[in-house]
Amino acid sequence: MSNRLERLIKSYTNFISIPWTKGLADEQRVLFAVYHKEDELKLRARVEEFKFATESAGHKWVKLDITRLFPEWMASQKYREDYFEEPESLQTKYKKFAKQSVEKLASELESQVDENTLVALVGCGTLFGFASVSDFVKQLSAFVPGRLLVLFPGEYIDNKYRLLDAKDGWGYLATAITAEN
Repeated sequence: MSNRLERLIKSYTNFISIPWTKGLADEQRVLFAVYHKEDELKLRARVEEFKFATESAGHKWVKLDITRLFPEWMASQKYREDYFEEPESLQTKYKKFAKQSVEKLASELESQVDENTLVALVGCGTLFGFASVSDFVKQLSAFVPGRLLVLFPGEYIDNKYRLLDAKDGWGYLATAITAEN
């Protein structure tokens, strides 16, 4: 029997080969490839297989790795040393972090994407505790005219997404791709 990631990649390959519907709302063009959090490193080692499947289906591929997004943003903050002394004072800046980060990513994407491009978002687990993944994805999806693939370390149960071990989940209009599809 194949492992979870092989099944997930197969589900993704089958899904991405279906012709894309035009005229969908931003959130409806989002795909969540949901995998177990403990498979994070294995998945990162196999991202090229998602790329291959995407390109084999006739779509362009752009990868956005946001793993270092928060530390880079934090390093650019004027009062970063104060935040390390009083981390709770940083909480009021989290929305600013998310907004500025989406603007930065949108600027990077602007000349690279069209309606036939899939943008793969890698590292969304690093947003945990700093930004809402659902809000972040919703904001970013407005700048992706093709499809946005969120490689999502968590669970998809009863039409709800849960990042890592979060207690609360959220509903979303995205298409869930799982190893069980």
